[in-house]
Amino acid sequence: MLTEQLLSIGLNHFLTISAILFGLGMFAVMTRKNAIVILMGVELILNAANINFLTFSKYNGGMDGVMFSLFVIVLAAAEAAVALAIVINIFKTFKTVDVSRVDTMKE
Repeated sequence: MLTEQLLSIGLNHFLTISAILFGLGMFAVMTRKNAIVILMGVELILNAANINFLTFSKYNGGMDGVMFSLFVIVLAAAEAAVALAIVINIFKTFKTVDVSRVDTMKE
């Protein structure tokens, strides 16, 4: 009985993992200057949102959270494709992916 209680994963566990992922994503977006790391931070934030959607879908019943989660996955894939294309063009133009050194877009 005690081991069953210790091994059960509840709502608080999912929300804690989601909050940690969101915090790490925000830290990466706010503190880093490399465009690739910033994009990885955005992906972490989107994954944290997915965990929340799926968690509340599991505990409230229904498929709404799953549908939102699938939509976020499609959105993340499109964001990654477009953002990486922009990063490649910035690298071709400025020879760097450091976002603090890219201050003009007229070249």
